[in-house]
Amino acid sequence: MKAYRLTTDFMTTGFIADLHLSPGRPDILAAFSDFCQQHQWLDALYILGDLFDAWLGDDDNSEFSAQIKEQLKQLSDNGVRLYFMAGNRDFMVGERFASEVGLTILPDETVINLYGERVLLMHGDTLCTLDKGYLRYRSFIQNPLVKGFMRNLPLPWRMRIASRLRQKSSSQKPELTPEQLYKMDAQHSEVLRVMQKHDVNQLIHGHTHRPAVHCFNLADGSSAKRIVLGDWYQQASTYLISR
Repeated sequence: MKAYRLTTDFMTTGFIADLHLSPGRPDILAAFSDFCQQHQWLDALYILGDLFDAWLGDDDNSEFSAQIKEQLKQLSDNGVRLYFMAGNRDFMVGERFASEVGLTILPDETVINLYGERVLLMHGDTLCTLDKGYLRYRSFIQNPLVKGFMRNLPLPWRMRIASRLRQKSSSQKPELTPEQLYKMDAQHSEVLRVMQKHDVNQLIHGHTHRPAVHCFNLADGSSAKRIVLGDWYQQASTYLISR
């Protein structure tokens, strides 16, 4: 595993994103299981979206679902405070799932106090403002009426939809061209806008699968930092630990 580390003097907080867990990737499931076993000493863990490659309902009673729930619950039972922010693959995670594993669901664009500093947390997909087609799809599929309709579909139908989504997953497609990658990446103008909107100098997000630490200045000249978490397919389970 790879880790980006921020050092402070207090409790220890972890950040992960874009695991894209699915029954078809036992290697990633094993990596997540190892992570849970090895990080029960964390005080808090923030999951910034796309924990699942596809999640279409808290009534999923599959062996795969039970395995993930058990691992998360073991963390919470050991005192790790769990926080979850939906991504574009698992926006159907609801309060039933949260209650079963002991986590708190956060809205996108959540500001936390991380050891005295205001830090903005996002999944990151809304930063990709050039990807117009995706943003239109996101607006439609995450509409409360559409989500309500999907929740009322029979579970076998939703499971088939989930299977098709996994088959079309970008994590399983050939490498994208530089032009496609740029279009799907976070745009600096939007990064500046959202950070200034929330009056923060640090942003942590996932989604783009391009792990890095970007340092720059805001409009007022103050130093700022954007930390991008990597996915668990190409970056060997990248995560951030802040002490």
